[in-house]
Amino acid sequence: MSVLVGLIVMLGMLVVVPVGLRLTGAPELDRIRRLWPLFAVPGAVALWLPRGGPATALAACYALGAVLLALHAPPRLLRNPSKSRAPAEIALLTALVTPSIAATALVAERSGHPLFGFGLGILALTVPHFHFAGFAAALVSGLVCRTADSRAGRFAALSVPLGTLLVLIGYFIGDRAELAGAVVLTAGMWTVALLTWRSIRDRNRDRITRVLLAVSSAVLAVTMVLALSWALGEATGLPHPTLTWMAATHGVGNALGFALCSLLAWRRLQNRTDHEGRTA
Repeated sequence: MSVLVGLIVMLGMLVVVPVGLRLTGAPELDRIRRLWPLFAVPGAVALWLPRGGPATALAACYALGAVLLALHAPPRLLRNPSKSRAPAEIALLTALVTPSIAATALVAERSGHPLFGFGLGILALTVPHFHFAGFAAALVSGLVCRTADSRAGRFAALSVPLGTLLVLIGYFIGDRAELAGAVVLTAGMWTVALLTWRSIRDRNRDRITRVLLAVSSAVLAVTMVLALSWALGEATGLPHPTLTWMAATHGVGNALGFALCSLLAWRRLQNRTDHEGRTA
């Protein structure tokens, strides 16, 4: 696993997931959020060890935490079946499950064994993909849907999970399915960017929050073009960026410009709402 990919994955493990879980506002996730460092720290250490037994064991610790997080989805789904069909809830359920996909790829990659026919390079890139294009994207689309309760918000909250699912299916059945997933995911993420810029950003007077939301929107608009061009090239044979270039541009942009800026902005919005609630 390259240094760049390892740093991006560490950001996902140690920052993006726990901050995102706090933003859900779901009390039943408080315990797993507090325990998350017990799983994430070994997972982060595993990234920097040579492939083999110790790295695999530490990656398995992270996988255990990811599975425990995913196990919160079925009870939430069954507790209120009608609510589970709401777009924002579908996005949240997707966010709960996607780290387990990343963790499965991490265990296989750290053990040095291909999984389902995928080589170690693809597995290494699957780990950040399902932390950011999976967990962070689904979570933010759900938050946007809750705040900008509109047809566009509901479209974003549904298309991001659907696009993520189609990309995953495309791993197994071919590049054209992956291209379809990239198209759907891009449409959803562009909608998230547009709503963030036009609606959520304009409602806030706090300068830092506005800047964070503006950066996340602008970066997302660019990084999804890169994702679309790569998927199109893979499906058609047209010239397209290499995986190394994608990691350095699309990957870094999504991790820092979109995910981190978005979650920091939403955390500031949550803190302000909590403060206003206490002083009301």
